[in-house]
Amino acid sequence: MICRTIHFSGTVQGVGFRYTAHHLAQGFQVTGYVRNLPDGRVELVAEGEPDQIDGLVHAIQQTMRSCVRDTTCSESPATGEHRAFNIAF
Repeated sequence: MICRTIHFSGTVQGVGFRYTAHHLAQGFQVTGYVRNLPDGRVELVAEGEPDQIDGLVHAIQQTMRSCVRDTTCSESPATGEHRAFNIAF
């Protein structure tokens, strides 16, 4: 298991991005959260198997393609601290 932190930039706040990501995450075996950042980006932290995280990120990019201009990603070992996938406020 791994943990990926993905930052989405573009017109990603105020367009239902977090709620869409949360809804899509229910179809994958991932835990973590999605939240708005003060700089206008959205941060998604997902723990799970690489193929499950890849599937979620791909689904978000396809569903929100008109809003996402760029994504950056970093990877680290999973911590197991998340029990579900949530929207963080």
